[in-house]
Amino acid sequence: MAGTLYGFPFDEELFSYRWRNERDPVLDALVSSGVLQRDVEIAGLISKGSNQYTLPVYNKLTGTELNYDGNTDITADPTTGTYQTGIVYGRMKAWYKKDFVADFNSGADPMGQIIARVAKYRSDGRQARLIKILNGIFGISDVNNFDTHTYNIATAGASVTDANKVDATTANLAMQQALGDSKSLFSLAICHSKVATTLENKQLIEYRKYTDAAGIQRTLALADWNGRTLIIDDGVPVTESSSASGAYEYTTYLFGSGALAFEEAPLVDNLPVEIYREPLKFGGKDTFITRYRETMHPYGFSYNLAADGISSVISPTDNDLALTAAWSRVSNHKNIPVARIITNG
Repeated sequence: MAGTLYGFPFDEELFSYRWRNERDPVLDALVSSGVLQRDVEIAGLISKGSNQYTLPVYNKLTGTELNYDGNTDITADPTTGTYQTGIVYGRMKAWYKKDFVADFNSGADPMGQIIARVAKYRSDGRQARLIKILNGIFGISDVNNFDTHTYNIATAGASVTDANKVDATTANLAMQQALGDSKSLFSLAICHSKVATTLENKQLIEYRKYTDAAGIQRTLALADWNGRTLIIDDGVPVTESSSASGAYEYTTYLFGSGALAFEEAPLVDNLPVEIYREPLKFGGKDTFITRYRETMHPYGFSYNLAADGISSVISPTDNDLALTAAWSRVSNHKNIPVARIITNG
């Protein structure tokens, strides 16, 4: 008889003993695209604990060259620089399974499903967290500097026109506005499927193809747009238009190599993964526990706990990471290959 047991579906007559995973609609393309790159220096700094780390940033050499005429003395100028500060955060979660579920439905393996899906669960959270960090840095008021890394053509009026949507020049203009003659640093774009559809309809992107083992040509979920790799993911920000009823604003991100650093911090005393057994609970219960610490850091920026009034916090929450007041730009904006395009489709 069809029904449910402790939240799990079962059918005594038709149950096939093969459990199916519900498809996760979150693609996580932002974090799986390779835009997050490992950093050996950060790994070394966070290997022995603490929640903050500091990276030196050296300024370019300056000063006027002297005339070498045999009479002029050489004068030396000091090297200058600054630093950027990153933050380590920790997260934890647990899930449990009852022995009776597997005993009642032979072949069911709830614990196996938990273990198999933990990585995707973390990836979902990591992408949401990364978007919050990006929202934080893009909120910085930095006139004629990092402000130029936002190219906004979304309507400010009551209606949306073609001028408010992506076209053949949008990406190129956005990249030039952000980095000028260094726009070639951009190599990757990530957009919403609505934006991708607009580009498709205007025949402005071309999907990559591959030939499978059977010799059949198939289309990949990767495209090329203005010479940059385009990845489609509905996890990028989408907000309602403040002026046009029923319209939405879509954020497309542009990234260059090394724009975002990522490293995992070791857990010395706390086990990253463990299973806790309670034989008396529900006739037998196993709980899978996971903990981790890591950092995601946008190059060229510093995160200051004191600036957002949470200096006593050991591990900032996702909302703490989204606070613009905690972020400051410390590198020349033309050395920061991160930009965003805001359109109505």
